[in-house]
Amino acid sequence: MCGIAGFAGAGQGALEDRAALQRMIGTLHHRGPDGHGFHVAPGVGLAHARLAIIDLATGQQPLHDGHETVWTVFNGEIFNYVELRDELERQGYHFRTRSDTEVIVHLYHRDGDRFVDRLNGQFAIALWDAQRRRLLLARDRAGIRPLYHATARGRVWFGSEVKALLAVLPECATINPDGLAQAFTFWGPCDPDTLFAGVDSLPPGHLMTVEADGTQTLSQYWDWTFPRTGDAPPFASFDDAVHELRDLLGDAVRLQLRADVPVGAYLSGGLDSSGIVALVKQAGIAAVRTFSVTFEDVEFDEREQQQAMVRHLGTDHTTLHCTRRDIADAFPTLIRHTEAPVLRTAPVPLMLLSAQVRRSGYKVVLTGEGADEVFGGYDLFKEAKVRRFCARNPDSQWRHLLLGRLYGYLKHSPVGAPGFARTFFGQGMEHLARPVFAHAPRWTTSRRALAFLAPELQALGAGFDPFAFYEQRLPAAINTWSPLARDQYVEAKSLMAAYLLSSQGDRVAMANSIEGRFPFLDHRLIEFASRLPAQWKLRGLTEKHILRKALAPLLPVEIATRPKQPYRAPDASSFFSDGRPADYVEELLSSERIRDAGCFDAGKVRLLFDKCRHGRAVGFADNQAFVGILSTMLLHDGFIRHRVPQTIPLPATETV
Repeated sequence: MCGIAGFAGAGQGALEDRAALQRMIGTLHHRGPDGHGFHVAPGVGLAHARLAIIDLATGQQPLHDGHETVWTVFNGEIFNYVELRDELERQGYHFRTRSDTEVIVHLYHRDGDRFVDRLNGQFAIALWDAQRRRLLLARDRAGIRPLYHATARGRVWFGSEVKALLAVLPECATINPDGLAQAFTFWGPCDPDTLFAGVDSLPPGHLMTVEADGTQTLSQYWDWTFPRTGDAPPFASFDDAVHELRDLLGDAVRLQLRADVPVGAYLSGGLDSSGIVALVKQAGIAAVRTFSVTFEDVEFDEREQQQAMVRHLGTDHTTLHCTRRDIADAFPTLIRHTEAPVLRTAPVPLMLLSAQVRRSGYKVVLTGEGADEVFGGYDLFKEAKVRRFCARNPDSQWRHLLLGRLYGYLKHSPVGAPGFARTFFGQGMEHLARPVFAHAPRWTTSRRALAFLAPELQALGAGFDPFAFYEQRLPAAINTWSPLARDQYVEAKSLMAAYLLSSQGDRVAMANSIEGRFPFLDHRLIEFASRLPAQWKLRGLTEKHILRKALAPLLPVEIATRPKQPYRAPDASSFFSDGRPADYVEELLSSERIRDAGCFDAGKVRLLFDKCRHGRAVGFADNQAFVGILSTMLLHDGFIRHRVPQTIPLPATETV
């Protein structure tokens, strides 16, 4: 796991180019504190900040093919590099290192742009073909590793984080209203949009090439896809599929344990992370190191289930207890890393936990992220199934019983009051036939935050149709898929890619130089699960049915059968103690600062501030609006008001 930065295009002189690269990579020191390297040549500059995990002795980057015709810097891991290396060596390719990086340049030599098809991993790659004077950028299939780019001053610039681009393109430190409206609806800007004007994010599963004449081409090499409704499943039986899934899970964990440093694991107490830890144990790791977070409020706390798994597997476990005050204190640091508004505080405890992992001497952790998207685990999928049933059977006597099985873990559940439940679950029924039907209630609730936009931005919020916007991005075949498949696709491409893998994934781990690995997002598992019949994933209202069956032999019964409890943390209440706001909250949300930033209506924000201060904000909409506005103001304060990104002097290690 590392940070990369660079450019392709007109040269400005070796000294100037080198200085630009140093400014860029200096902003990414937290992603790679173990060394830095640079390559500068006419038309190209590559920089790398290294977090040494594989091939500690000779894995430095930038790395070339031995002839200096193909160069690369990359962030991430190629988990099947051992098999690829063996294959390439049998075909006569000579390796100079033991790193996973070197398979990239040789595969490109052999396969051209399709080399990405052979990679099993999580990666953001920049590759320079010196003979063709051509830059290629590539991002992994699910979007685990970020990669941003901007075109300015006759060059294409790229970096692992936006702050690397702002170090050389300060004119991009301007809020993009479209990115803001998307973040306040989908929980994150949608690729390629970002919060910053002129800065794009390379979408997951895509390549971008920049030819010698400056021509840019964006192409998709992989996407989630599902069978048509009614297609026969490609499995002899459910039991056969369970066995195949169990083998795939074991192999995904085996590959993701590859490292030359110790590998730990997160343990939330739910099915997914517990299953990963059990598979690590099964892979032969006798002393598994695990980490988890606990809360004061029982609504969010899962310590009982965590300890049950610790006792069951005998792991060496560390718990980090997170208070509301901890969340408030760390929130500004979080937003410096997310570079995007967040609508919830849940990333903060994970950022604090990654710091604990680092203090414990670990650089790598496995997590259970991705299982809910791949195997249909979220309440949103169950909620959509119930709402579709209600639409077909409006007079059914089962209706209230089905609704009662949703959101039982919430203190203020929408099913608690029958009248509110009818209104809540009745949202968006007019979109029943559309592929975004399942997401209508969530997006409708979240986008209420757009009402707090400044008057000059209100037209943008009022004219933004999230359903039409998102449907333009969907594949044509989606209407031939099952309802659950449609829901899974939208969820994977919106919430997971825009928020969970970014603000709650890569950014909170890399803030403390920790690499998170995601076995459930091994693309072989995604492709396998996508072929399964919907009822093998969501059986009645039991989520992840086949995954439970596959993991049951490894887990205590209470964990294997435990209903999904989404990971959450206290939101607006974290920023107030006995009605007193944290100091920076009072300042940032003052009318003067709100008007200065120009994004929000100062009067409306003050009313929301008072509501939260007095503990009257108990619903999703108010809490999301408050956290979203506060995080946007922190972004304005850090990236626009001050403008100069933090840089760290680097002891550069040269790669010529």
